[in-house]
Amino acid sequence: MKSIFKSFIVAFSMYSKIPMPRFQWASKDMDYHLCFFPMVGAVIGGIELLWIFLCRKINASVPFANIFAVAIPLLVTGGFHVDGFMDTMDAVHSYQDKEKKLEILKDPHMGAFSVICTISFFLIITAFSFEIKTYEGLISVCFAFVLSRILSGISVITFPKAKKNGMVATESKTGSKKIVVTVLLIELIVVSAVLIYFTFNKSFCGLISTVSFTLTFTYYYFISKKHFGGITGDLAGFFICISELVSLIAVAATLFVEAAI
Repeated sequence: MKSIFKSFIVAFSMYSKIPMPRFQWASKDMDYHLCFFPMVGAVIGGIELLWIFLCRKINASVPFANIFAVAIPLLVTGGFHVDGFMDTMDAVHSYQDKEKKLEILKDPHMGAFSVICTISFFLIITAFSFEIKTYEGLISVCFAFVLSRILSGISVITFPKAKKNGMVATESKTGSKKIVVTVLLIELIVVSAVLIYFTFNKSFCGLISTVSFTLTFTYYYFISKKHFGGITGDLAGFFICISELVSLIAVAATLFVEAAI
């Protein structure tokens, strides 16, 4: 039980800026931390939900509510995954061989493509956030922060690794792989089922969101193998960003079509 609690603290310490008790980590303390990774997404989704409800209660302007909502994941995580997205964009758009792309991932400098893609990323998120006008759409967007982290955790354990060292390689060497993957798969099934249950009565957006994650997860697998020979920590962050973006677009498009019918 103590080891599990430490894994919980490790997960929030690594993947969020939420203050946690400090202690000297041992390798066994990381055995189950990926099981708790989706809880960081649950915190983000919960804050998003409370924020939007509060803004509607006080009649805050829609631009104010939505733009700050876009910033909430950054405030909770410190932009941890966005950094991976930026590095991946620089590497992919370099059109170099795999070894050179892996070197670019480690380069601390920002390239033009990372800046362009990141600005575009947040502009698209902000634009589509204005189309999330229903309770079902909002729930789908909030659940996306959990689903992205469940699938990212599964990829860390099961996908080929681009390097023999680094954060992802270390995390995947846990002695509890089967337990971690099993827990993450259960979380995936439960979270997807709950999302669909709470939205399906009035909208298909929850179902479409889960389908979008399946497609993005498949894309992530093939693009990581093609460009890098496997995944890295940066690519795991890239997946979280891009899967949440695709889910948002899918949900907004579904709501638009349903409103037009």
